[in-house]
Amino acid sequence: MRRLTFRVVTNISTLAIVAATLTAQDSRGLATTDLAQLRGLGDVHISPNGAAVAYAVTRSDRPGWPYSEIWIRDVASGAATRLGKDGNGASNPLWSPDGKWIAFFGKVGDSSGVAVAKADGSDTRLLATTQGTNSVNPGTGARLVWSPDGKSLAYVGTTPGPEADANGDPMVITRYAYKPTASEGLTRFNDNRRLHIFIVDVATAKVKQLTKGDRNEHSIDWSPTGKEIVFASNPQPDPDRDFNYDIFAVNVESGAIRTIIGTRSVEYQPTWSPDGKQLAYLGTKRTLTSSETTMEDTHVWICDADGTHRKELGLAIDDRQGAPKWSPDGKALYSVVGAHGFNELYRIPLDGTKPVKVIAKGGVGSWSLDGSGRIAFAFTTPAEPGALHLLETNGANKTLVSLNTELLAAHTIATVDSITFKAKDGMSVQAFVTMPLGRTATSKHPLIVEIHGGPHGQQGPDFNGKSQVFAAHGYAVIMVNYRGSTGYGQKFADAIFKDQDGKEAEDVIAGVDAALKKWPWLDGSRMGIEGGSYGGQLTDWIITRTTRFKAAIPSAGISNLVSFNYMSYYHDYLAVEFGKYPTEGALMDTLWARSALRYANKVKTPVLFVHGENDNDVPIAEDEQFYIALKDVGVPTSMLRYPREGHGLRETQHTADLINRSIAWYDRWFIQKTVQ
Repeated sequence: MRRLTFRVVTNISTLAIVAATLTAQDSRGLATTDLAQLRGLGDVHISPNGAAVAYAVTRSDRPGWPYSEIWIRDVASGAATRLGKDGNGASNPLWSPDGKWIAFFGKVGDSSGVAVAKADGSDTRLLATTQGTNSVNPGTGARLVWSPDGKSLAYVGTTPGPEADANGDPMVITRYAYKPTASEGLTRFNDNRRLHIFIVDVATAKVKQLTKGDRNEHSIDWSPTGKEIVFASNPQPDPDRDFNYDIFAVNVESGAIRTIIGTRSVEYQPTWSPDGKQLAYLGTKRTLTSSETTMEDTHVWICDADGTHRKELGLAIDDRQGAPKWSPDGKALYSVVGAHGFNELYRIPLDGTKPVKVIAKGGVGSWSLDGSGRIAFAFTTPAEPGALHLLETNGANKTLVSLNTELLAAHTIATVDSITFKAKDGMSVQAFVTMPLGRTATSKHPLIVEIHGGPHGQQGPDFNGKSQVFAAHGYAVIMVNYRGSTGYGQKFADAIFKDQDGKEAEDVIAGVDAALKKWPWLDGSRMGIEGGSYGGQLTDWIITRTTRFKAAIPSAGISNLVSFNYMSYYHDYLAVEFGKYPTEGALMDTLWARSALRYANKVKTPVLFVHGENDNDVPIAEDEQFYIALKDVGVPTSMLRYPREGHGLRETQHTADLINRSIAWYDRWFIQKTVQ
């Protein structure tokens, strides 16, 4: 495969105009070279007695994908110990019930899999090698759990499926889901491996496979009695075609499986109550669901251990809820809720009293409780992307470590403001704006529109490295939580139903107009627009509706809803978004009418397309079509194709490269009066 490169055509006079016209980069702000030094927090797990916290640190300071380390921090002294050796990745730390051991997934020597180490990080041993899969398995939960007696570990591993190898000559394809997931899209076809539950004895390292077959079992939790492991699986005749997770339990001794919940809606991430009499899980109620995304918010549910007396415990919170965890006394559940750009932790009592917001106004990441109810959690704010906190039972909040204090102290971090405005039809919509650095009483600054994907996701004020680099360059960045976004209630999320590339695009434009009105120093003659995934789709669409933007950078966007539906690795997403499959009724015509490619002759905005070469979520053909169409109509356009990447960029050098090229693209076209 030939590697394509990107080149910005300029000359000496153009560079002079750029220097005179654009706001100079503020050297106090973040540069792309700083981003590789930022560290983030992965999984966080507090020891049963609360004396120490194990946490994963994600790093990007070497070529290739980010990698993970595990650290153990003593709460009283603050002393930290690294688990494992340099260069050996480790993730998913999990304390044993007695607090003497930590289990994790990682590399020990030349092998990778399930490993354990003592609480002080010593005596690391590999218990079982594991192999992953590139199959699509959305919404999976815990893949490693201790037995109640601490003598065994259950984990999710893989085995070969019944399909023939697709790498023959000719290749024989039989599966509906024959493409791999985008995040692991390093091979062309599904490896056909299946997820199954295994048990390994900690003392002897003897492995027992507990489940088998051609279904995937995952999202595990060991019952307090030690007799069963609960899990999620899709029992449908063709699980590739019909996405419908249900909840089951497998007997640890016999391997017998019983159904706990079997509905036409979806259940995710089950977990036992401390006494083993109940289960909590995430659930939906609609019968048409998608393996990729859904506009229905997941809520916390509970039921008895036999599946009876199901109750939607999270009904009182009209927002999307995350995986539940039980309070130590079993009287409440905790869940992270996405609301108005934040991810906040709620306590939801089982007795039906009002849910209580425990951690607010920030981005709660991974979190866990100790035996007394103290909570260790990862927390992101506009100024800090990686802080580890401990919330005491009396409400005191202690910062255990801030991973980026030294780096960020040497720079000026741009502030983030919010604005709420009325959309064209009167709906209330919120946006967040990162302010440019270097602003003076007379300066004017370009505005970049950054559109989130999903569409059922949200953006907020939490630290955003790319926006910070843009701010240092003198750009303001606006992020609009258009209708369809999560965090504003189910009615708001449903407002995009049957209306992709419709009113939500108008919301984005209305947000731009509101920002220009509120902040007169924004330069409406120098605006750029970009986004990834659904944000790329909206970028494609908006430039067919208006010529207000001087440059556009859609990443992994859908330009043709019809071709996308049949080339992506999932084929049920648009069915959920429009209420039926494209082959039903006249929906195919509607999809074409809402495809940016249909209106390529309306585009005047110079476009820089960005795509991962191995993207099977939104195949690169979506950009290839639009790229050629814009060439045909004479629009200045280039295409960036990043090798080895799937849906979105993960390699450190690629992330920095794209930001640098984006700035160059915007700077080039912001000085042009007309498209040439």
